[in-house]
Amino acid sequence: MNEQSSLPPVPLADSIDRAIQRIGLSIAWAYVLLVLVIMTQVILRKGFSSGLIVLEELQWHLYAVGVMFGLSYAQTTNSHIRVDLFYSSFRARTKHIIEILGILILVLPFVSVIFIHSLDFVHDSWRINEHSESPSGLPWRWLIKTVIPLSMLMLGLAVLSRLYRDTVLLFKGNA
Repeated sequence: MNEQSSLPPVPLADSIDRAIQRIGLSIAWAYVLLVLVIMTQVILRKGFSSGLIVLEELQWHLYAVGVMFGLSYAQTTNSHIRVDLFYSSFRARTKHIIEILGILILVLPFVSVIFIHSLDFVHDSWRINEHSESPSGLPWRWLIKTVIPLSMLMLGLAVLSRLYRDTVLLFKGNA
């Protein structure tokens, strides 16, 4: 059982987390498609000596979608990588304080910078109708670049949900 499910309920945070998890589980189907594209590409390349650039680029795009949106899913399920040398032995109150400080000092500034700087990047891509440089590559490169601010927005929402949860639990006395 992960730590998230062992925390006392906080209705608003629980609702936000469930919505993000539903979106994350839907987007996880990109990995099924990714495996199928990889298998097709390998069969074409090894069996028929002719891989397709469009499939190569589609692999990168599907992987990017899964990873970028997977960040918010991992945040809501507390399944992200954590270096846990001392954390597990701390009292609940100390854990909440560490989470709050980590979110405010590290995570939110990072997410904000990525989100803000991606907007011009994506806007320019849309403006010029960016596409693959390869003639047989994927069109609409702006579509994959749009994943950056959207996934950062979802991650920001997931992080704010966790911040709210830890703040409520810290002051509620369940810590």
